[in-house]
Amino acid sequence: MTPEMAIVLAVAIPLIGAVGIAASGRWPNQREGVTLVTAVAMMLVVWSLLPTVVAGGRPEVVLAELLPGLSIAFKVEPLGILFAALASLLWIVNSIYSIGYMRGNNEANQTRFYVCFAIALAAAMGVAFAGNMLTLFIFYEVLTISTYPLVTHKGDAKTVRSARVYLGILLGTSIGLMLPAIIWTYVTAGTLNFQSGGILDGNIAGPAVGLLLGLYVFGIGKAAVMPVHRWLPAAMVAPTPVSALLHAVAVVKAGVFTVTKVVIYIFGVDFLFDQPGSSWLAPTAAFTIVTASIVALRQTNLKRLLAYSTVGQLSYVVLAAAILTPLSEIGAAIHIVTHAFGKITLFFAAGAIYTASKKTEITQLRGIGKRMPWTMTAFAIGALSMIGVPPTAGFVSKWYILAGAFQDDHYLAIFTIIASTVLNAAYFLPIVFRSFFREEDDAPPKEHGEAPLPIVVALTTTAALTILFFLFNQPVLELEAQLVGRGI
Repeated sequence: MTPEMAIVLAVAIPLIGAVGIAASGRWPNQREGVTLVTAVAMMLVVWSLLPTVVAGGRPEVVLAELLPGLSIAFKVEPLGILFAALASLLWIVNSIYSIGYMRGNNEANQTRFYVCFAIALAAAMGVAFAGNMLTLFIFYEVLTISTYPLVTHKGDAKTVRSARVYLGILLGTSIGLMLPAIIWTYVTAGTLNFQSGGILDGNIAGPAVGLLLGLYVFGIGKAAVMPVHRWLPAAMVAPTPVSALLHAVAVVKAGVFTVTKVVIYIFGVDFLFDQPGSSWLAPTAAFTIVTASIVALRQTNLKRLLAYSTVGQLSYVVLAAAILTPLSEIGAAIHIVTHAFGKITLFFAAGAIYTASKKTEITQLRGIGKRMPWTMTAFAIGALSMIGVPPTAGFVSKWYILAGAFQDDHYLAIFTIIASTVLNAAYFLPIVFRSFFREEDDAPPKEHGEAPLPIVVALTTTAALTILFFLFNQPVLELEAQLVGRGI
C-alpha cells in the first residue's frame, strides 16, 4: 500500500465503517464489532504512515484543483501524523469504553451514537492530513456538525439548549472569523498551502498581522481561548464517551492543532517573532489558563471541573506556540499528546463513577476509592499528569514549554505555568485525598463496586499510557523536532 493510498483510506475507512454500523444497528454485538474492527483498521493505516514521515517523507494527495493555489488536498507532516496517530489509537480505547458505558447505562440511540462517532473520526483525519487551510476548514466544519448529535444525545430540553450553544459558538466563530481570515490569507499570499516557514512573510505587515492572527485564533473556537470557550462546559451534557471525544480524541485537539498549524505553517515562527502585532497572543493565552483554573477551583460538579480544566490546559498549547522558540513549539505539539492521555483518563474515571454509583458531585466522592480502587487510581494518575508531576506524561510537555520560555526569558509564560500548576494541584489533589483518605458519608451508601469491565479496561489502559509516555517519549520528540528543523 502506497502512502498516498493510506492517506485516502485513513479518511475513508471510518466513513465506510459508519455505513456498516448503521446497517448492523439491529444487532448490538455485530454493531459494536464493526465499530472495533473499523477503529483498528484505521489505526493500522494511519500508523503505517509513521515510518515515511519519520524518514523525512511528506506524502500528499490532491483531490481537486479549484483555483491556482487553491485545492482540496492532503499532505502528511510531523504535527499532522502525531494528531492522527493519537486520535486513531484513542478511538479504539474509547470504543471499548463506550460499549461498557452505553450498555451499563442503558442509553438510547446507540446506533446513532456509534455512526456519528465514526464520522467525527473521519473528519478528524481530514483535519490532521489537510494540506492547506481550505481543506482543513471543510473537515473542521464536518467535525462540528457530526458531533452535534452526540452532544444532544440525551434529547431533553436542557441538553438541546446546551447543544445549541455548542453548535452556535463553533459555527459562528469559524464562519464569522476563521473563514474571513482564510479568504484574506488567499488574497494576500495567493495560496493557502501549508509551508515550512509560512506563506505571509513579505505579503503582510504592521497592525494587519495582529488582526489576521486574531481572526484565526478566535475563529478557531475549538481551541477554547477565552471568551469563545463557553461551548466546552455547555457540551458537558453529553454522555461521558462523547466528553472524552470532545476533550481528548478529536474536537479540542483539532482546535489547538489548527492554531499550531497556523502559527508554524501560515505565519511562520520567525515572521511572527519579528511582528509586534503578535505580542497579544501570549497574554491572552496566559489569561485563559489562569482564569479557567480559578473557575475550575470553584466547581462542585466533577465533569464541569474537568471541562474548565480543559479550557486552561488547551491554552498551554496556544501559549507554547506564542512563545515562538524551538523548544516551545515542540512543547506545544507534545502537550496535545500528554493532555489527551491524562484528560481521557479523567473523563473515563468520571463516567465510571457515574455508571457504578450515579454520583456526579465532588462532595459525593468521600471514600469512593475503597469501592473503586482501579478507577480512582487511574483518576489520580490523570490528575498528576494535569498538574505535571513525574512520572506522568504531563511533566514532559510542561518541561519543554518551560524550557522554551526560559530560552526566550518569557517571564509571563514562566509565571503562568507555575501559577496554573499550583491551581491545578489545588483542585485535583483534594479529590484524590477525599476519595482515598476520607470515610464514606454516614448515610448508608448504595452498594456498588467498579464499573463494567470494558470501562475499567479502557481507563486503566489510558492511565498506563500516561505513565509509559513519560518513560518512552523519545521517538515522538524526535518526530516533532522536525517542526523546527533540528534534532534533540
